[in-house]
Amino acid sequence: QVQLVESGGGLVQAGGSLRLSCAASRTIFSINLLAWYRQAPGKQRDLVATITSADTPKYAESVKGRFTISRDNARNKLYLQMNNLKPEDTAVYYCNAVGPNLKPWGQGTQVTVSS
Repeated sequence: QVQLVESGGGLVQAGGSLRLSCAASRTIFSINLLAWYRQAPGKQRDLVATITSADTPKYAESVKGRFTISRDNARNKLYLQMNNLKPEDTAVYYCNAVGPNLKPWGQGTQVTVSS
């Protein structure tokens, strides 16, 4: 069964850090390109970072230098280390594949950054 379970969100002050985790089924982890997305209230879901099975990352300009995406293929887990958080990072964060490989969305994990 295809499943995505995000965790690790919370409330943090600006400048703080959080580490998000995503537990995914083996079916998803067999996909080359995985990603973190986020959706702020009233806005569309945006791509935050991607990573290939060879551990090549790419980041949205808004998070470059602050966020780090990683994956543990042995444990079928995807991570997002978020440092120097800003209030504009407040959103629900989701993990998934990309494009035509998108799977049903998980429940996401809420990240709230206070100023």
